[in-house]
Amino acid sequence: MADESLEVGAHLDACLARAVSHNPALKDTAVVIAAIAGAAITISEVIGRGALGGDLAATGSKNSDGDVQKALDVIAHQRVTEALQAAPVAEVASEEADDVMRLNPGAPLAVAIDPLDGSSNIGVNMAVGTIFGIRPAVQDAGNPIASFTTPGTAQLAAGFVTYGPATALVLTLGEGTQVYVLDRAERAFRLTHPSLDVPATTKEYAINASNARHWEAPIKAFIEDCLRGAEGPRDKDYNMRWLGSLVADAQRVLMRGGVFLYPGDQRKGYAQGRLRLLYEAAPIAMLMEQAGAGATDGERRILDIEATGIHERVPLVFGSTEEVECVAKYFDGRNHAAGRSPLFGQRGLMRS
Repeated sequence: MADESLEVGAHLDACLARAVSHNPALKDTAVVIAAIAGAAITISEVIGRGALGGDLAATGSKNSDGDVQKALDVIAHQRVTEALQAAPVAEVASEEADDVMRLNPGAPLAVAIDPLDGSSNIGVNMAVGTIFGIRPAVQDAGNPIASFTTPGTAQLAAGFVTYGPATALVLTLGEGTQVYVLDRAERAFRLTHPSLDVPATTKEYAINASNARHWEAPIKAFIEDCLRGAEGPRDKDYNMRWLGSLVADAQRVLMRGGVFLYPGDQRKGYAQGRLRLLYEAAPIAMLMEQAGAGATDGERRILDIEATGIHERVPLVFGSTEEVECVAKYFDGRNHAAGRSPLFGQRGLMRS
């Protein structure tokens, strides 16, 4: 359970100190969180200047995903790396680096991080973010990425920063999920939501509907039945929301409920979706579960999945538990109402 005694307006440093006083084993983790928060403040300042600070969307070399890096990608990666070098971090798996980065040999922790999520929104004044998960460092001479091949349940803490109208840090240390907002005058994060609780039911879903023709049958059937509204098997009308920014969509779900879907599909290279297990899906999943929500790949719990590579992809469904569990029923064929009216031009999931 989250610490309900945390006062709104409290500084992040004070909240971290309180967590460490309750659980001294979190001391190093708290240092790493403070380091990431410090880097996020400087990144927020760069983003806040927009085009006044230069062309942040200017392109350069390619990252681990083969995507062309933008200037802000590089800046965020540099700021985060510098911060983590001064923290008790042995290794870092970053979206912007091909291989594991070795920082402080013998240090107790490893960090998986996407320094700048949502690069496509750079230059158009839309929300972008930083996502991270903190794990124990694992020494294994036979496995150079051993720190990152444990399941998501090994994470000690996880969070993301949304650089939007306000800069917000969404954080869990395994005892609930909290939100801190950057007080720009003080250059410090302050607590605004001590304990998030995602509603179990919802009338909102988020998915990129332009890919509908490529979806597999269970996803098509689920969305089809949502679109049928109160006249369909879901017995309620839905709204669709899609921001194209994982952190922004995740924060909306955490704040008011909903379900987010980024499934695999039939396009070449998309069988496992496009999101990364270690530094996108696993941290988001921990935050969701600590707020009473769920996170799966459509069928399996995200936090039970073990990565085999640092840039491994995974389909991702997260949010209100009723909807996450419903999606799983479509995958295993237990939703016998699915797909009565095939809006996407194919038979429904359960029709012969």
